[in-house]
Amino acid sequence: MQSFNHLMTTHPHEVQQVLISDLHLSPEEPALVQAFLALLDDCLALPQLKRLFILGDWFEVWIGDDAYLSLSKDERQTHWLTPLSVKLKKLRVAGCEILVMHGNRDFLLGQPFCNLFGGELIYEPYTLTVGQKNYRLEHGDALCIDDKKYQFFRKVMRNRLTQWYLLSKSLEKRLAIADNMRQKSQQNNANKAAYIMDVNENAVIQAITASDALVHGHTHRPDIHPTSNDKIRYVLGDWRLLDSGTRQPKVSAVIGAVTADDCLNKDKKPNNNGAEFGLFEFNITI
Repeated sequence: MQSFNHLMTTHPHEVQQVLISDLHLSPEEPALVQAFLALLDDCLALPQLKRLFILGDWFEVWIGDDAYLSLSKDERQTHWLTPLSVKLKKLRVAGCEILVMHGNRDFLLGQPFCNLFGGELIYEPYTLTVGQKNYRLEHGDALCIDDKKYQFFRKVMRNRLTQWYLLSKSLEKRLAIADNMRQKSQQNNANKAAYIMDVNENAVIQAITASDALVHGHTHRPDIHPTSNDKIRYVLGDWRLLDSGTRQPKVSAVIGAVTADDCLNKDKKPNNNGAEFGLFEFNITI
């Protein structure tokens, strides 16, 4: 798999869109936050970048936009989310759209938070046209239908009444609920067979029927899979902290990018006709 850093240094004008998922950012894991900020610096250096997609689980947990939006001006200055918002806004001002999708951990993320940096909350399935092909984008948890217990939980949590009920609770109560849910999830997942937490092939075939390819995250199993109906399923990777005990930990992820050999047409405008989607390894030493 080609390195994103190599792509950055050898063909920066070819990169038109970047797709990431499963960053699981939190103040408890600052190396992942720094790695995301480093990727944003890379994005700012890409002259033809038009879109950054975040396909769910941007955050380890999200208990509501008001957890940040209700902070005072002084409190925001030292908050860990502020550098992210500032750099994303800089990227948006530079002309790059920032499109954010819910994951199974940050489904309470709202448009008000995205407004801070000019981002847009998008919903699955989202169709991305690359060249002459249509790619279906989704987080991926809806495809894991063998995990019936999780699918019931997902249905309850995605219900608007459930979300209204949760958001009506105090921030302290919501944080306690989230911690409890996360602990139960870890306990349940530890006892599940690996195949149950992966996507179901029939669910993939059904999802991809009207598209040429499928791009998702969630499973933390980055790869490229041909499907039985002659289409392609791309799996983005989670962001992983390596060598955490050393002085210079590393963060690794598999991300997606849309590139084009000839990204400018005769009118000096982006040309999508020759564009291609691919997976790339993103590595950064913190």
